[in-house]
Amino acid sequence: MTASHGVTLGKGDTTLAEIVAIADGAPLALAADALAAMDHVQGLIQQAIAQGRVIYGLTTGVGDLVTSRLDAADVAAVQLNMLKSHACGVGAPLAPREVRAMMAVMIKSLLQGYSGVSPALVTVMAQMLNRGVIPWSPAKGSVGYLIATAHIGLAVFGYGQCWYQGQLLPSDEALAQAGIACRQPGPREGHALVSGTYEITALGCLALVDFAALVPLADAAGAMSLEALKGNTRGYDARLQALRTHAGQRATADLLRRLLTDSEILDRYRDYRVQDALSLRCIPQIHGAVRDQLAFCQHVVHTELNAVTDNPVFLVEEGELVVLPGGNGHGAPIALSLDALAIAIAALSTASQARSDRLTNGHLSGLPAFLLEGAGGHSGLMIPPYAAAALAGENRSLAAPASVHTVTTCAGQEDHISQGVNAARKALDAVANAVDIVAIELLCAAQALDFHRPLRPSRGARAMLAAIRSQVPFLTQDRELWRDLAALRQLMTGGVLLQSLQPLLEERE
Repeated sequence: MTASHGVTLGKGDTTLAEIVAIADGAPLALAADALAAMDHVQGLIQQAIAQGRVIYGLTTGVGDLVTSRLDAADVAAVQLNMLKSHACGVGAPLAPREVRAMMAVMIKSLLQGYSGVSPALVTVMAQMLNRGVIPWSPAKGSVGYLIATAHIGLAVFGYGQCWYQGQLLPSDEALAQAGIACRQPGPREGHALVSGTYEITALGCLALVDFAALVPLADAAGAMSLEALKGNTRGYDARLQALRTHAGQRATADLLRRLLTDSEILDRYRDYRVQDALSLRCIPQIHGAVRDQLAFCQHVVHTELNAVTDNPVFLVEEGELVVLPGGNGHGAPIALSLDALAIAIAALSTASQARSDRLTNGHLSGLPAFLLEGAGGHSGLMIPPYAAAALAGENRSLAAPASVHTVTTCAGQEDHISQGVNAARKALDAVANAVDIVAIELLCAAQALDFHRPLRPSRGARAMLAAIRSQVPFLTQDRELWRDLAALRQLMTGGVLLQSLQPLLEERE
């Protein structure tokens, strides 16, 4: 799924990639059957209000104010008040991509038809996404829900601020300029926007899709490093891998074998070293464990994305409205899995950093010091591994779990919180760091492989080198290396390097 393809949201299965495509600008459509079901439930809720039924968050207050009763005439006003009071985020603003992802997850949840809101609400939100009206929200202050979605909710109803055509405007002005009619919230249309795990899920989708694209590039970087260091590939042998059947380990070893085929360098130095350092020899074990954690977290977040995490939820049974208050909005399942993802990212980061350091250490590599021939007054690639060490250290800090830091809030009513947004934010930050760490390894490995000319490198290395050398020339003297690293990051995040590997990724032994 890419931003150039449209995405339809409804009751059917939605993938992480589809949410990320919307976040990256893909147009959005809403399934007609989901809108019709929402309209039916909304009609029953209007009846329940008229009958004076006691319904949490609708005809009562929320949190510790659950015992407060509301008159039918107050219901709509209370929804707007709820958004105003909850919109108390702090810190730097969320990136537009992050806000778009949150809106997509919110729309997906509401379309399931269990939140009691009107189809008009999701229609306006879809119009905002399709016309580029992006709510402004601070990034910090959420313990797992409530904050960013309140700012988004305010913007939907013409309050707060929105980005539109490069300007930060009052939301009512932005909506008017985009041709979107401003409306007042109906029943539940404040509460439903802040009750679910939308923030955690959206940020989790972004982190997972971005990291999943990075893992094969880390494999390729590791393979290039092993080849440049005249390493031993026997540790990747399928017969060895069959003795320890972790799925991620076997998948990683399979890919490494494909990447490293047809190498004159490895053929020449087949018996150069009996056993390599762990960061080289154990790429299947390290990256494989990362793959397994990634798959687990993808499963959890996909489940959450297609779940209903509102409170209460509204079912229709035998034509009657059934209200079920509960705790599906607690973010524990997704918070714990994202904490595990941050640990996995740290493991991949430290292995890559170790290989970069080894490549530039002439005492270990057998290559020119800092990968520059006759360096003299030049430092070559001395310092990029320092940057990798700093980023890997930061990722080890980010691997400390957020979900264990629960506290009591809301006058004791919400006395166990998930801290899931912090877990998701850590994972996102760790992925961004890992991209740069792997970029540094690729810079060093490409430089190291070129010292082996005229020996031909492996299939994987040839594909990667062709793409890298299109933007980053071989280093013959000191230059501003930040430009090289920025170019490599763009090749990675823009999909160029992944595309160069696609034939090998799809190939089977």
